[in-house]
Amino acid sequence: MKNLFIKCVVTALASAVSVCASGQTALTLQDCMRYAISNSTKIRIQQAAIGDAQIDRRDAALKLFTPQISAQTYAYYNFGRSIDPQTNTYFNTTSFHNNYGVSAGYDLFDGFQAVNNYRISKTGMLIADSQEKQVEADICLAVMEAYYNVVYYKRLCDVYEEQVATAEQALAKARRQEELGQKGHADVIQMEADLADRSYELINTRNMYEQHRMTLADLMFWPMNEELNIDTRTAIPSTASVIPSEVEESPESVVNFALEHNPGVQIASWQQLNAKRQLNTAKWQLLPTIGLYAGWSTSYYTYQGSETATFADQFRNNGGEYVEVSLQIPIWNRLSKHSAISRRQHALDKATAELDQKRRDVESEVRRAIQDRDGAATAYQQAQRKAEVQSEAYTLNLKKLEQGLISPLEFQTANNNYLKAQADEMNSLFKYLIKQAVVRYYNGEAYIDQ
Repeated sequence: MKNLFIKCVVTALASAVSVCASGQTALTLQDCMRYAISNSTKIRIQQAAIGDAQIDRRDAALKLFTPQISAQTYAYYNFGRSIDPQTNTYFNTTSFHNNYGVSAGYDLFDGFQAVNNYRISKTGMLIADSQEKQVEADICLAVMEAYYNVVYYKRLCDVYEEQVATAEQALAKARRQEELGQKGHADVIQMEADLADRSYELINTRNMYEQHRMTLADLMFWPMNEELNIDTRTAIPSTASVIPSEVEESPESVVNFALEHNPGVQIASWQQLNAKRQLNTAKWQLLPTIGLYAGWSTSYYTYQGSETATFADQFRNNGGEYVEVSLQIPIWNRLSKHSAISRRQHALDKATAELDQKRRDVESEVRRAIQDRDGAATAYQQAQRKAEVQSEAYTLNLKKLEQGLISPLEFQTANNNYLKAQADEMNSLFKYLIKQAVVRYYNGEAYIDQ
């Protein structure tokens, strides 16, 4: 008898598409990842953050390249003493005043605040994009782990179902042999107990399968009123292609690539760059600021009991323009700008320390992932050999049991070893696939593209 797991792999290779009972194609691992990304609330939150970053960049660009323009108007009645604009003398009467104005202003020099804010906003867009990629990677890895858990327990259910069927056939044969006097009642009772154990393990494994499928559905944000059907047959590659004959990359090359392209490192690096720009901006604020302003205004007024020019004449005749260049020199502002410089310096120190820590964490994670992958590969190869040996031992013991050469208790022990070997093989394979995916991710290949 060949190993059941190997038979499942062969069946998977022969099956091109897995179809569920309802006629819909079952979801593969990549399908689950895509669905989770498109429906995740974390992605929606991050997309909102990207929208805010786009608005910040637009506002910074408008402040840098365009002037500030405003228009104003006001109207009021004055009761009592007021100044006659024609004679510049006081008089007591009711008057109506109406004013219109347009003004524009542009900061010629503001300590490079607008320039640095524009650069910071562009880096903020890069940070927001990298944060979205990081969230996508976290979602994909979580979905992958949950998906393989579902496949593992589904395959384990298949194994236990076959074991229950075999135990039922052996028990029926043993009862017949008891009737013929070829077996004792104790052997039959032992087989009944073995069948009960197999049925119990099958029920527990089915429960674990349903629990992990619910976990996967939650990660995917799958509708609660719909059943999640995943492809558990084509989820595993062929045995020959699982572990490559040679390792294509060295740990140093993966580490160097991750330190340059990993979203977490890039985010920390850009945050440090923005902290430097903010510190420079705070230092430049100690210098004077220069602004250019221009405007136009006109007015209209009337007095109770007197004749005034028409609105059109006053609107035209009372108009005036102005051009202003301002120079503002900071002398004493209670050390607020010096305090801002100190805070920005502390923020830069913090960002630098966070970048160093992130680079150390990523390097440690990469080296640990490579070590875990290599260890998982060795464990899987050993589990394969163990499963093959236990499969042969199970076949021989089954024949011995049928011939009455071993007791049911001895066969149960051999059967337990066989089941454990199959479970260990599947478990080690899934561990290796996950560890391998992590290393490939750090080497620049997204989870969803693997």
